[in-house]
Parts: sequence; C-alpha cells; structure tokens
Amino acid sequence: MLDRIETIRHQFARHQTLDGRIDHAFEAMKKLGFGAMIYDYTAVPIDPSGHIAIPALMKLRNIASGMHEYWCDRGYFLIDPVQRLAARTSVPFFWNYEPGADTRIRRFVTSETEPVARYLLDNDMPAGVTVPIHMPHGGYATVTGTLEPGVTADDALHNIADFGLLAQVFHEAAYQAYADTLPDLAPVHLTARERQCLRYCADGYSAKEISRFIGRSIPTVVLHLSTATKKLGARNRTQAAAIAVRRGLLDVFGAAHAYPGAATARN
Repeated sequence: MLDRIETIRHQFARHQTLDGRIDHAFEAMKKLGFGAMIYDYTAVPIDPSGHIAIPALMKLRNIASGMHEYWCDRGYFLIDPVQRLAARTSVPFFWNYEPGADTRIRRFVTSETEPVARYLLDNDMPAGVTVPIHMPHGGYATVTGTLEPGVTADDALHNIADFGLLAQVFHEAAYQAYADTLPDLAPVHLTARERQCLRYCADGYSAKEISRFIGRSIPTVVLHLSTATKKLGARNRTQAAAIAVRRGLLDVFGAAHAYPGAATARN
C-alpha cells in the first residue's frame, strides 16, 4: 500500500502546475468509470451560523463552465446535498439524484435543493462518488467524480476505495501547488484581541457593545478592528469578519458562547 501511495505521489510530482495535476487525476479517474471531475477547497467547511462556506477554489473537468457560476455565484454550493453530507463526514460516499434513489444524501434532499438536482440531471450528471477531505488546520476539500453513462452504482462502489486513495493523494499534490497563490489562503496573523473583536463583529455587535464585553475603550476596539481589517485586505470591518470566518481564523462558536458577557448583554 505504501509503495502504491508513493508511486501515485511521484506521478503527480511530475506535473508542476495545479492544472497539470488536476488533468493527471482526471485521466486516472476516467479509468475507474468517472466521466467528469469536480474539485473544490475552502478554508473552513461550516461557518458559525451552521452554513456551508462557498469554496475559495473550484476546478472542473469535462463539465460545462457554467457550473462554477451556479455553484459559487448563485449559491448552489450552499444547498447542494452532496456538500451538506461531505461537510459532516470523512468517508467517501456514492450519491444519486435520480427520482427514488436511496443514497446517503437522501436526508438532505428537500424542495430547497431541487435546483441542484435539476441542474445535475439536465446535464447528465445524476450520480457519482465524493471524497471529503478535512485537513488538520481546518481546511476542507472535496473531490468528486460523476459516473460515465453505462457505469452502474455497483461499479462505482466496487471502485470507491481506489477512487478515495487517488483523491487523497491528488489533493495533497494539488494543495501544494496552490496554497501560496490564492489570496484567500495567504497566511495572516491576528492577535487574540483582534480575533476576539472580530468574533463579536461577526455576530453583529457594535464597537460600543464590544468595548463593554471586553472591558476596553471604544477607540481601542476600533483600533483592533481597523488593524484586523487591513491585515485581511477587507474594505470594512463587516467584510473583515466574514473573511476571517471563511478562512477559519475565528472559533466556530458564537461570541455569546465564547465570551459569557455577550450572552446577557441584550437582555
């Protein structure tokens, strides 16, 4: 097994670019019966309100480019049952949007998610396998292959272990290729006080309210928020809080949980 993993790693290492590594992965996936590929990455899978975050990176192979617009710009990613399941598991799984199909995404399928199912069915991508990848520092990726016409669920399940191994090694190689290039992934250091102020800001509290919670003056709170905003390259403190949440720089519990004073401040 270790020899096989190292062999796959060396194959990816021969490609210097992200697109080259994605192309290599896709060619390998086609041999397992997958006709299209979706790869995405975000710094944090679930925001403090419990919603899935839009990915910082989404790459497609053998899929119309319009899918990127629907999933990232129109928000289909947020209601995609596959993503809702993937954010909550670390095990590769088979999914199927065809009427009557009973797969693990079924509990997430509602009237709200109907546009996702309709898009995939209309574009001949009714079923596939998704591998969730949860990284130690909080980063999160999914690697998805949709089934070629004629490939059955049994075929997909037979190859799911090989697909899962390929996806894991591919993501390792892909992440190395882009981790230092995406603005959203560039390392940012926030002080504990800056994170604390942003956490309150993300929950909708004003600088005046935050000053009471942390026992500091309003100008001091404003300074912390302004400094954090500049570090994150944001236009204002609200955008800074959103960026910090998306990148996993803040805790995933609300300020009211992290800082007891906020829980009763508005009562």
